Amino acid sequence: MTAKRRGAQLGMLAFAVLIVMGAYASVGLGINNKVPSGMLGYGLGLGGLMLAAYLVLAKFAPWADPLLLPLVTLVNGLGLVMIYRIEQTGMDGASATNQLMWTALGVVMFSATLIVLRDHRALQRLTYTAGFVGLGLLVLPLMPFIGSEHYGSRIWINIGGFSIQPGEFAKLALVVFFAGYLVAKRDVLALAGRRLLFIDLPRARDLGPVLITWAVSIAVLVGEKDLGTSLLLFGTFIAMLYLATQRTSWVLIGLLLFVGGAILAGQIFSHVEARFDGWLHADSQELYDRQLGGTYQLMQGLFSIGSGGILGTGLGRGHPDLTPFSFSDFIFDAVGEELGLTGLMALLLLYALMVERGLRTAIAARDPFSKLLAGGLSFILAWQVFIIVGGVTRLIPLTGLVTPFMSAGGSALLANWMILALLIRMSDAARRPPPQAIQDEGMTQVMQR
Repeated sequence: MTAKRRGAQLGMLAFAVLIVMGAYASVGLGINNKVPSGMLGYGLGLGGLMLAAYLVLAKFAPWADPLLLPLVTLVNGLGLVMIYRIEQTGMDGASATNQLMWTALGVVMFSATLIVLRDHRALQRLTYTAGFVGLGLLVLPLMPFIGSEHYGSRIWINIGGFSIQPGEFAKLALVVFFAGYLVAKRDVLALAGRRLLFIDLPRARDLGPVLITWAVSIAVLVGEKDLGTSLLLFGTFIAMLYLATQRTSWVLIGLLLFVGGAILAGQIFSHVEARFDGWLHADSQELYDRQLGGTYQLMQGLFSIGSGGILGTGLGRGHPDLTPFSFSDFIFDAVGEELGLTGLMALLLLYALMVERGLRTAIAARDPFSKLLAGGLSFILAWQVFIIVGGVTRLIPLTGLVTPFMSAGGSALLANWMILALLIRMSDAARRPPPQAIQDEGMTQVMQR
């Protein structure tokens, strides 16, 4: 990497940290008309962490996409700011200090992934191992003694006093499995069977993998009461299947299978039915008055977004404490109240840029496995944002997913930093010029000196 490239990336990173510090100061000014006393400490903490991440990236992935790390820094930093703002209301569970510690651990996982995984193509040899690990992580919360249920979903395990969501890491292992499996089987899966209207349907014998993945996702929905992970798991597989085969029929079959399975589960299982009732009848007074297990949280979040208007109330001037768990599941609504529709559109644009850079990596990748893996990881980020934003705005039923890099909590944040590391590793491999080009560039720099 040339000095010019290094300087540009470091400048974007510093700019992202400065924006976060400006938002942090605005919170203090909005609450009590003075800059927060801990601003310097948070600023140095965040800046130091991102500088460490940049140094690891510069050494071990020097040709990687220069925008990915600054984009994540900005979104992660804004999440810290919103959690700090909500913490000032006295809401239990909101702690910017804890979130900064989780961010530090996320940077450690990011760095370790880049240092240990020098060639991401080695993951292809672990295709079926990754599949077994992913399924094992999904099943862990159902195990007695270690599995526990929180807020209606059994997606947590307790180890040594800590609560972890293994499903967040299962999605990484399963994407590696999907990519390796589809590379090996894509020619078979791309074969067409009968034609229905204008669509070439796949052969019936090739439906096995789709049906198995559908059954696993429905089992997660029913057994763990987790609509979010179920939707994310099956949606990711169908998207990667489309990338591998370019057949629209797989997408249509996937949609029909999931919608049909969800409707059937809603008719049989009461907790699934309750999710759909809350979505369809969110304004029901009976459901609203129920609060926990009802629609109080959803409606309060919608009221928050509505009160923000176009420009918002301003950081520190809203009432995020009126929405339960506004620091985790409903942080998107808290942003909407204080930064308005303008702030929400800017946030969604940041996510869109992350996904676009990930998909650009998939296009530039030089082997099929890398293309599918980068595309799958990019889709996971996009799908998470769609599911959580669709849930809190009542576009789809509310799920248990959180806003990537923003919401309070450790498991999702660590997993997303690992996703970033994998995308950067693949971006470095895709953008790295041939050895002769690197040698010529070095000679040019020497001659210029």
